[in-house]
Amino acid sequence: MKLSAVPLNFVWSYLLKQTLKLLTLLAFFFAFISSPFLMAGVMDRAAMERAFPTPYIVGERDSELPIWPLLKQDATETPLVGYAFESIDLAAIPGFAGIPFNLLVAIDPDGRFLDVSVLSHHEPVFLEGLGEKPLVDFAKQYPGISLMQNIKIDAKPALGSAKNSSNAYIDGVTKATASVRIFNQSLLSSSLKVAREKLGYAKGRDPDLIARIKAEFYEQMTWEQLLEAGLIDKYRFSNSDIEARFVGSIGEGQDPDGLAEPDGTFIELYVANLSVPTVGRNLLLPQAWNYIRENVAENDQLLLVLGSGRHSFVGDDFVRGKVPERLSLNQAELPIEIRDFDLSDRLDLFDLEYQLKLPTALQEHEWKVFHVIGQAGLDPAYPAEFQLHVTRKKGWLYPETVTEGFDFQSILPDRYFVAAEPDNKTWHSLWADRKVDIVILLSGLFILTVALLKFGLLTQPKARLPWFRSLYLIFTLVFIGWYAQGQLSIVNITGVLQALVAGRSVEFFLYDPMTVLLWGYIAVTFFVWGRGTFCGWLCPFGALQELIGKLFAYLKLPQLKVSASLDRKLKWLKYIVLAVILVVALVSVPLTGSIVEIEPFKTSITLLFDRSWPFVLWAVSLLVLSLFVYKGYCRYLCPLGAGMAVFGKLRLFKWLPRRDECGQPCQLCKHRCEYQAIEQDGKIDYDECFQCLDCVVIYDSDEQCVPLIVEKRKGRKLKKRDAAPELIISSR
Repeated sequence: MKLSAVPLNFVWSYLLKQTLKLLTLLAFFFAFISSPFLMAGVMDRAAMERAFPTPYIVGERDSELPIWPLLKQDATETPLVGYAFESIDLAAIPGFAGIPFNLLVAIDPDGRFLDVSVLSHHEPVFLEGLGEKPLVDFAKQYPGISLMQNIKIDAKPALGSAKNSSNAYIDGVTKATASVRIFNQSLLSSSLKVAREKLGYAKGRDPDLIARIKAEFYEQMTWEQLLEAGLIDKYRFSNSDIEARFVGSIGEGQDPDGLAEPDGTFIELYVANLSVPTVGRNLLLPQAWNYIRENVAENDQLLLVLGSGRHSFVGDDFVRGKVPERLSLNQAELPIEIRDFDLSDRLDLFDLEYQLKLPTALQEHEWKVFHVIGQAGLDPAYPAEFQLHVTRKKGWLYPETVTEGFDFQSILPDRYFVAAEPDNKTWHSLWADRKVDIVILLSGLFILTVALLKFGLLTQPKARLPWFRSLYLIFTLVFIGWYAQGQLSIVNITGVLQALVAGRSVEFFLYDPMTVLLWGYIAVTFFVWGRGTFCGWLCPFGALQELIGKLFAYLKLPQLKVSASLDRKLKWLKYIVLAVILVVALVSVPLTGSIVEIEPFKTSITLLFDRSWPFVLWAVSLLVLSLFVYKGYCRYLCPLGAGMAVFGKLRLFKWLPRRDECGQPCQLCKHRCEYQAIEQDGKIDYDECFQCLDCVVIYDSDEQCVPLIVEKRKGRKLKKRDAAPELIISSR
């Protein structure tokens, strides 16, 4: 075959495909040899000594964990004052670029943060966006906060809760909500691993991977019914039970009253989990229950203990709000801190008369409510193992003491909790915080779905479509883009790609519910309508271009109509841009952060033009270009649009109506299509169609559609082609 006989488009397509294959193979090769080095910490002993200078002394690196002990000179001694470590060595949670934060963290032996600083990150919003300062300032809020506290980001303390030492409130970063949540999770996950190994924190279970109490499941029950249901556990220790444990020790025979009445009650105990609604609502007054719901973190638990008899389970010298010495809690043979919640004193702040709703026989029982924070990892699916400590003394001036422990436990029936799931991570709280935004977004997506399924309602009469489209684009720009920060980006794709190549989880997506829901919706619509659902309706930057175009329409600016031949060539540019970005993403993480700036989304939508002038100039230039070349960026340069077009090939239907006369002889839709997505023969190129529905308005109008006008004059009804969605049997 002569070269001159080969169509130019075929040659262009063949060369492009082969180039992309070669670039992809090279990218995977470089990614394979470089990815193992993306996960390691960077601090050696010398670097640690620079980070923690005198009076700190950096000890030898731990042989089991990648942590460094911090000592401090105190006269002739050098006591341990903390541990320093890099978060990436212990909890490599990917950020939005698919690369984890690496934080330098120091905690003291009590679990308080001594220092938190950022060693490295690849968060797009902080790279040439908001800048590094907001992230640095965010990290500076952690020193002094304890791991035993619930860290609340962007939270406004409820009445009275600001005085609650179990909570710590820190300011978030506007426009970077999901990124700072990932920062916080990286910090807590890595720190808790150190705390469990070195500070005696419970380490049997990851607190993010435990069962959850059913917060809305409630049954009205009496005290007796709660006992029968297993929601209250009862234990009794007699005097003889206690004496038997001290036989053979110095404590034997040191309780004359108990010896005189061996069958008498030494202590009777009742234990219940007040965080279970069926328990809490039946035993607490409504004011107390409402206070707990508003002021106790979602994953915290409150345990009620009642006691009567000769022995107090806390003692006369017990200080309210402290950890009891006579009572301890374990799970999986590891200690879990319980601290007096001092509920009655808390409610006194609000002048509430408080008492438990107890049977008459139990009204005089001693009771305490103990608080277990969520980070402690108390799993409601497993027994809460208590131990009562009983101490006896022998002698008077310098008495000898001996302590024995008596075990009892609380077991929650299965129907009151939800079993743990592999992905039960702290991103759940972020979704709960944004449930109003989620409802609004889902409502908007539902309206769009109905509009695209029943597009005839918008195109007949034709005046409806411009109004509906303008209003929906405003919703996309203002709510999805500027308010909810739901602008999808090529960064989403490169982040997933980099995470998968490095063998990391893509869970970071879950920290941004808007992104997850939009991608989920678009993934479904790929099969129904193709790429145009996002590019034409749900892209905030695309909406901004179109709305600006409508505002400036009265200026009657000259529109540049790209020739069909040049248009076909220019539309290949976005695929080349996409290929280059994907290759760079696999080879160089830092370079990826720079090359993705071809997208103006971060500047115009995420940061609302609050950036340095080169980025603002680029975004504004593209908007100005769109005034002369209709959505020039979207059609020719957008790498995300190219990716959408590739996935849009999954489309199963030709859903926009066509007639036999479309293309031959009528060319009106082709000439009116601003996206130049209608071919010479009248067929729609769905890879380039933005689903504006303007061609459908023409199709349905007997004042615009030439075949309809002709047939109207003849008084005949025209035969339709593809008027209903037609299943694609073979690709074109």
